[in-house]
Amino acid sequence: MPVKGRFAPSPSGRMHLGNLFSFLLAWLSVRHEGGTLVLRVEDLDPVRCLPSHAWQLMEDLEWLGLDWDEGGGTASYWQSSRSHLYAAAFESLKKQGLTYPCFCSRIQRLNEAPHIHEVSPSCPCAGLTPEEVAARMTEKTPSYRLRVPHKTVSFTDGLQGPYSQDLATECGDFPIRRSDGAWAYQLAVVVDDAAMGVTQVVRGRDLLSSTPRQLWLYEALGLTAPAFYHVPLLLAPDGRRLAKRDADLDMGALRRRYAPEELLGLLARMAGQRETAEPVSAPALANTFDWGKVPREDITVAAELLS
Repeated sequence: MPVKGRFAPSPSGRMHLGNLFSFLLAWLSVRHEGGTLVLRVEDLDPVRCLPSHAWQLMEDLEWLGLDWDEGGGTASYWQSSRSHLYAAAFESLKKQGLTYPCFCSRIQRLNEAPHIHEVSPSCPCAGLTPEEVAARMTEKTPSYRLRVPHKTVSFTDGLQGPYSQDLATECGDFPIRRSDGAWAYQLAVVVDDAAMGVTQVVRGRDLLSSTPRQLWLYEALGLTAPAFYHVPLLLAPDGRRLAKRDADLDMGALRRRYAPEELLGLLARMAGQRETAEPVSAPALANTFDWGKVPREDITVAAELLS
């Protein structure tokens, strides 16, 4: 089967070096195999995710010479226009008896990628009777959680190797819809990757622990799961992960300091594809790309790059 990869950024700010590192590896993997690349805009949060950020992100990628074959400015590839698909998946799960209303305190940042593995194995709302649910609904609009089975989900990551997780004890029932109707990242990403025919997902290894619950969602919805590659994160010298909120090496600063091929040369060295940081074009990197050379552990960015 031809490889179909994707880059699915959240347009909540300017892309930074860590985002670019993950996307470059996704792009190189797909282009090396002669596959297709999708650019999907994950704008589930209408407050934090602005169209202007999405257009800027696309312009930054074009400046680097990193292209895509589907999506981008096409409205149907923006999650804000795909709610009907998430609603249909929710109804399918509901009919299987896998969802239940949750009246616990509002779950924060539900529609963002879960960079921190939140475990809630014993939600008290899981055991409410129909009468209790009806009574509570008169007082509060619930969010919804997905029941997980006592099951160990195992898979082999293309870079990190074998990984297993017991859903009941290491994950717990997880939210798929917020009380205000916003859809959760976990549900949306599974529905979208399946609908778009994605066969390969390359993303940061902070999302490794969320993969088993997504694999179980694929199974519950009768969908085919992609292969996963979880790549190392880029860290500041003090050990923290580069983040948009800290404006660490965002594309504005990077474009002022480097030409496109200079920046690609730096990233290629970090990714183990080149011994030096000599300038290089994206097509030249794709020709020789090798997953076997990509490091598994997180990478500390040199202090001089952050100054």
